Order: sequence, then structure tokens, then C-alpha cells
Amino acid sequence: MSWEAWTIFALFWAVFVTTPGPNAVNCIQNGMSRGFVRSLPGVAAILTQASAFLLLSAAGITALIAASETAFFIAKLVGAGFLIWMGVRGWMTAARPIAAKPATGGRIYMEALAIATINPKSVAGYLAAFSQFVQPGVPIWDQMLVIAPTALTLTALSYCGFTALGAGLGRAALGAVANTMMRRVMAVCFIIYGVLLGSTSVPGRA
Repeated sequence: MSWEAWTIFALFWAVFVTTPGPNAVNCIQNGMSRGFVRSLPGVAAILTQASAFLLLSAAGITALIAASETAFFIAKLVGAGFLIWMGVRGWMTAARPIAAKPATGGRIYMEALAIATINPKSVAGYLAAFSQFVQPGVPIWDQMLVIAPTALTLTALSYCGFTALGAGLGRAALGAVANTMMRRVMAVCFIIYGVLLGSTSVPGRA
């Protein structure tokens, strides 16, 4: 991959991972509720999903998933239902004291991994990256030595930033009313993402 191609890819990926979506909302919500350090398992989960999707994209599996109308439809419904459930649960628990809603690192990790994996934005982004930036005449795994570290570094920086933003908002929302409102805004975002996800069309069949 040339320097020019790498620069374009890095800019594309930076925009991709900093555009607010379910992962960002989850990181902000975790940061608000649990602080920066305790929320880092959520970032680790996103990096796990990103690593897996990079490997799957290199092997062409995500392209097959996106081409299957049935597989995409099922994934869309499961993802929509999960995000809406997260939003409804967040709304219902927003008024409770944070201390009354403990969560282990394992639970934070698994919830973040589920949110990241079922998000069709991930499939679209990885397909775009591999269709636009991978050079057909160069061995794919040689290109992965450049693509993977770049993508994972930018992903980690982005979602650590969203988590830090949430932690800062949590500290700023000193009043119980303000804290409840902030957490309900995050919950509504989950519900909106779920509804939008459930209404998306199958790629190429809009």
C-alpha cells in the first residue's frame, strides 16, 4: 500500500469510527455510569469485534453475508431488537442511583461485543474498506500488515475518546435530575438506532 493510499484509508477509517453510532452511544453511557477505567472492557470488546471483522473481510466472508438477503434480514431484526431492548432498559433504570446498577468487566465486555457485532454499519464499513483500498494484485495478507494496525489504532483512540467523553459528562452532571436526563438521552439514542436498523434495506435491494 502506497503512502497516498494509506493516507486516504486512514482518513476514511477515522471518519468511519468517529461517526456516532451504537458503539459510541454505549461507550458514552458506560463512561457516564462507571467512569473511564471501569468502562475500558467495552473498548476492548469493540477491538475484538474489529479484529474479527478485519480477518473475515480479508477472507471474503462479510461480502457473502451482505450478499445474502436472508442472513442480512435475520441479523437486522436481531440487532434492532437488542438495541431497542438496551434503550428501554436504560430508560427504565435511568433514575436509579448508579451504585445500584453494578456491572462486572465481563458483562460490560459482552454487551459491547454484542452491540458491535450486530451493527450492519460494521459490515458496510469493512466492505467499503476492502473494496476501495485493497489492491487486487498484492497478496491480501501483506496488505493486512498495514491495514489492521491502522484500523485498530484509530478504533481504539476513537472509542476511548467516546468513553472519556461519557466519564466527563458523568462528572459534570452532578445533580440527580441532570444525570437522569443524560442517561435517558442515551437510552433514546439506542431505541432510535434500533428502529433505524430494523428499517434498513438489504444492500443492493433498496
